[in-house]
Amino acid sequence: MTAAADLLLTNAEVHTLTEPDRTHEAVAIRDGEIVRVGDTYEIAFLEGVETHRIDCEGRVVLPGFIDAHTHLEQLGQHLVHADLSAARSRAECLDLLAEQAASDPDREWVLGFGYDESEWDESRNLTRDDLDRVSEERPVVAMRVDLHTASLNSTALERLRDEMPESDLRSADGEPTGVAVEDAAEAVRREITADRAEMREVIAAAADHAVALGVTGVHDKVRGSMAPRVYRDMAADGDLPLRVRIDYWSDHLDALVEVGLATDTEAGAGTGAAATGGFVQTGAIKSFSDGSIGSETAKLWEPYVGAADSGDRIATSDGDADDDRGQWVVDPGELAALVDRADGHGYQLSIHAIGDAAIAETLSALEATSDPGGDRHRIEHAELATDDQFERMAEAGIVASMQPNFHRWAGAGGLYDQRLGVERRERTNRFRRALEYDVPLAFGSDCMPLDPLLGIHHAVNAPVDAQRLSVTEALRAYTRGAAYAGFDEDRLGTIEAGKRADLVVLEASPWDQADRIDAIDVALTLVDGEVVYDGR
Repeated sequence: MTAAADLLLTNAEVHTLTEPDRTHEAVAIRDGEIVRVGDTYEIAFLEGVETHRIDCEGRVVLPGFIDAHTHLEQLGQHLVHADLSAARSRAECLDLLAEQAASDPDREWVLGFGYDESEWDESRNLTRDDLDRVSEERPVVAMRVDLHTASLNSTALERLRDEMPESDLRSADGEPTGVAVEDAAEAVRREITADRAEMREVIAAAADHAVALGVTGVHDKVRGSMAPRVYRDMAADGDLPLRVRIDYWSDHLDALVEVGLATDTEAGAGTGAAATGGFVQTGAIKSFSDGSIGSETAKLWEPYVGAADSGDRIATSDGDADDDRGQWVVDPGELAALVDRADGHGYQLSIHAIGDAAIAETLSALEATSDPGGDRHRIEHAELATDDQFERMAEAGIVASMQPNFHRWAGAGGLYDQRLGVERRERTNRFRRALEYDVPLAFGSDCMPLDPLLGIHHAVNAPVDAQRLSVTEALRAYTRGAAYAGFDEDRLGTIEAGKRADLVVLEASPWDQADRIDAIDVALTLVDGEVVYDGR
């Protein structure tokens, strides 16, 4: 006799997101696994005395969203410190930082995260002079939304000056403005990262926020942080409500090799996965080629339209303005050597490449590996990929890990126009073209912001045909595509018998309101068959 289910979801519109997508009425779950998908009559035979039934009242049920590129620590910092993401002006940012300083007077540092000057009337970074108005005694730091730029007040600048390379400090009239990019911004981030106790608070806040948005798994990019230890502590304690695949920065490579922590390529298995119930896995080795478009450090073939801050270019060691085509964060030769070494140890690689010049060099490095498709090497962002580059990615089997929410900057007069001009703006984030070339496509948010339905909305309603996906295609990139990028397609990403019961229940159908997907609320989120968020 077939054992009864633990949980039934009935009276639903269940989309499997298989190929083709199939629609059913109900799902049966036992021991965290989907055991049957079908009509309500069929599923009812699995109801026992202790079975719990959830009447979905016609709501849409989808596979849980997997964010293939996140920074949960930074998201948690938004929630614990000053969240600058909604500020519409420099003055609003300073007010939020001042409120944070007043509300937490005993904390040494005053921190804010997520400002985006491209959406302000006065489109310039926060400077030392601005932040000195918040405090002249306490160090004050505001991180830009892309994490490639940090703004510091005079106290913070003086304290960290020896840690930051001069080449990554912006200056005006020979004096530092308090704006730090790339390696200098990373030195700031290292200084302000949370300790183990605070990290648990930060990660818990971020994870709760994520599951409320239907996220059941993340690929988290981690560097110089207590986050990996905290993830495993939380999972062992039963306090981690979503799955985490940790992509370690390349400066952790030696340590990972030494302790034998390898990329997990089998669903739910691998080094360390058993101790966390398959909730924490080791992912890729993460590195950079270039910077970001917002900071004008993404490496381009053609120059930027104009400086991000008039008269405020990056100063090099000889005092000249930096190349107006961006900069290498990791030199192509060094990147190729890193890729060869990590690949030789059997690691998946996840390389940040945004500009067309950076994508070209990154592709060359990944194509030279032993089995780029089998190892599912990834290019993160690929914002300005050309047709030729998509064709090469498809031939090699390299995953395009892209962020549809970046189309928030794709409107006329937006960030892409400001930095790249109209022609290149229309060539950014071309998801349709990636699929036309059969490139494996995985969606993530880069926490700008973390919100899958917002990203899906942007992919479906993108300005240009080459950027635009159908609702089903966009959903698949945020589910089965992201699962594939994490070697997890056999247990996650679709609703089928034998898969783990990671599900999201929506209050409305994205197919029925394709022009307002971003307005749809999440009703329920389930991970491993357990309800981790109930917003009904």
